[in-house]
Amino acid sequence: MSDWLGWTATAVFTSSYFFTRPGTLRRVQMVAAIMWVTYGVLVDARPVIVANFLVLGAAAIATWKESVAQPQRATVAEH
Repeated sequence: MSDWLGWTATAVFTSSYFFTRPGTLRRVQMVAAIMWVTYGVLVDARPVIVANFLVLGAAAIATWKESVAQPQRATVAEH
């Protein structure tokens, strides 16, 4: 099962580069990172776990920052 999960995580992460909207790209990368963390736990690979927690955190923070900034951009554009 762990091999299947690793290959699926690879496919999901790679597919993220085909999305043109940055928010969608990051969300797909977050899903892949969660899959990679799970894979890392299954095969006891701490570097995989840590690296993908960092990817997940960076993508989540960037997504959150974008969601906070969007209402402000709409307000500025209306004036």
